[in-house]
Amino acid sequence: MRTVQSRASQTAVVMGSERLAYGELETRSNQLARLLQARGVQRGDRVCLLQAKTPAAIISMLATLKAGAIYVPIDIASPPARVNKILAAAAPKLLLAAAEATSLLAETRSGAAVVSVAGSLEGAQSRPENVEAYGDAPLPSVTGPADPAHILFTSGSTGTPKGVVITHEMVGAFLDWALPYFGHQAGDRISGHPPLHFDLSTFDIYGSLSAGAELHLVPQDVLLPHQIASFIRDSRLTQWFSVPSTFAYMMRADAIAEGDFPTLKRVIWCGEVLPGAVLAHWMRRVPHCTYTNLYGPTETTIASSYFRVPEIPEDPATAVPIGSPCAGEEIYVLDEALQAVPPGEIGELYIAGAGLSPGYWRDPEKTHAAFATDPTSGRRLYRTGDLGRRDENGLLHFVGRADSQIKSRGYRIELGEIETALTAVPGVAECAVVGVASESFEGTSICAAWASRAGTELDRVQLRASLAQTLPAYMLPTRWLQLAELPKNANGKIDRPALRGRFATNSPHD
Repeated sequence: MRTVQSRASQTAVVMGSERLAYGELETRSNQLARLLQARGVQRGDRVCLLQAKTPAAIISMLATLKAGAIYVPIDIASPPARVNKILAAAAPKLLLAAAEATSLLAETRSGAAVVSVAGSLEGAQSRPENVEAYGDAPLPSVTGPADPAHILFTSGSTGTPKGVVITHEMVGAFLDWALPYFGHQAGDRISGHPPLHFDLSTFDIYGSLSAGAELHLVPQDVLLPHQIASFIRDSRLTQWFSVPSTFAYMMRADAIAEGDFPTLKRVIWCGEVLPGAVLAHWMRRVPHCTYTNLYGPTETTIASSYFRVPEIPEDPATAVPIGSPCAGEEIYVLDEALQAVPPGEIGELYIAGAGLSPGYWRDPEKTHAAFATDPTSGRRLYRTGDLGRRDENGLLHFVGRADSQIKSRGYRIELGEIETALTAVPGVAECAVVGVASESFEGTSICAAWASRAGTELDRVQLRASLAQTLPAYMLPTRWLQLAELPKNANGKIDRPALRGRFATNSPHD
């Protein structure tokens, strides 16, 4: 590994006071890989990681890959019932668990052997291992490019998590494009903000290590906006990558000073729409960075398209394009018959190319439902469920979720359009618009939740009046809910199902 040979004494991973050099990362991952093989782990076996985001977890990932196996990162904050579903689906050969997973392990039913990492585990089902005894010589590679590297379990509409299979060559293809495009280099200090079971972390980890950079893992207790801002400053980060909700959260708390984060060179986001007002705030406060929007679902490996924002948006209601396909990717805007729609017209976004997953782990039914075949070229396509359009310049634009299109009062309405208009209202820090079934004449109620920026007073009357200037009456929300902060899911995205539940069980203002 060239990075290890050239930067053995240089820092690879940082978390708090703990720092791992590249040479130490290589040694410890080799030792753990040999332990895994000694415990019977073979090519294609699954190793579930019951660990928080720590340097030890990065070692576990690399060791699993070196042993020829497939790692499955698990959110140890998840309810045991969900974890058991993932374990049942993954059928792991072995669990690599840290001390913080002790109570969770007591409620798991996988039957797999448990190896303790980064601290001893309580209970008879685990035993401490002398990892150093297994030797640190590099292992010969036993996997091929098309072999699975890891499985990321995402939420499923039936309540059973879906395991997205990510191969070695899929990650490699994205890095081949991303590293030269963003200009990663040795000495960069890269943020590691998302949890390890979220696909954005794949870019943080392997992009950083491939470039010989420093990966700065954001501790779990760094949650508040001013804490995040301090982390960026104190770590002297050169790249920040997260979901848009984090950007809005920091803006709302006024956590970013003029000319802040002097070492930061790149700001990147993915996973949601970043409101124009939030982007403009960041670009004014931190003008010395490049700002890039990435787009792509987990099934297509990290991202499939990109758009670098050239200047501060003049109109906060104008959404940032998702741009152009990354190298090796193709994105189509198709109708229900899988035929291309003309530029300017809305269709569903389909993705093909180097990042396309082979499917869901041991679930051919879900795989068949989500992946299609292009009738013209015969290529495999992934149905994103997202609506989009291509403009006259060839740039792609995200319009909204296909399943966020509702029918209310006889009109077909795209909730994303309402959300875009609401984010443009001065003083709105973050918002979400959801549809909730109603027994009244409207059929589906349009429900809006919002959080105001610090020091700003907004009420539903003002918001409705502002929206009425840009939206027709039938698109105006009929129910409103003001919150100090919108609920987030484990990946940091706005939790829309939770909001629907609140609107369905309560009676926010009509």
